[in-house]
Amino acid sequence: DTKLVFSHLVGGRDSDWAYEFLLDVKARLPGRVQLTSDGHKAYTSAVRWTFQGDVDYAPLVKIYGPGPGSNAGKYSPAACLGAKPKRMTGNPEMKHVSTSYVERQNLTMRMHMRRFTRLTNGFSKKVENHANAIALHFAYYNFVRIHQTLRVTPAMAAGVTDRLWEMADLVAIVEAADVPPKRPTTYKKQGQISN
Repeated sequence: DTKLVFSHLVGGRDSDWAYEFLLDVKARLPGRVQLTSDGHKAYTSAVRWTFQGDVDYAPLVKIYGPGPGSNAGKYSPAACLGAKPKRMTGNPEMKHVSTSYVERQNLTMRMHMRRFTRLTNGFSKKVENHANAIALHFAYYNFVRIHQTLRVTPAMAAGVTDRLWEMADLVAIVEAADVPPKRPTTYKKQGQISN
């Protein structure tokens, strides 16, 4: 409804990073929500551990195989034949199980930044620079950019702020914070955390 991106994380696709991300997501949500991810196993186990059943969760699992009339070879990617929602936790409304919004958000991010374009001088060569560029993108997206369908920024639509920010406001926040990035916590077994 508001297009607000309230959490993001630059990291790997393993379970430690998934736990780290979902702990941040849970801390920012006021109550029980419906959540959808792709079928990546790191997300499904992290959702169970993080939310402890206090979520309506259904991953959308893509089905791959040879496409109709395809002459796929050994190195050709399989065709996506469709997607099937799978009820995992709680009681999600299956008509709302979709990854379309986050996939569109990923496209918007890629179109606004050259950091993801390999073989160019805009491609991030250091992960710290990449993470900072993405954080700046989402701050701009949430607080500075007026969205055509909303006619306000996502932060204004969500009630986070009541005014339109300028880039100078973002620069002031960055200069005031100047916090080094942190490494993810390693999760060994349920309830045990080590650094």
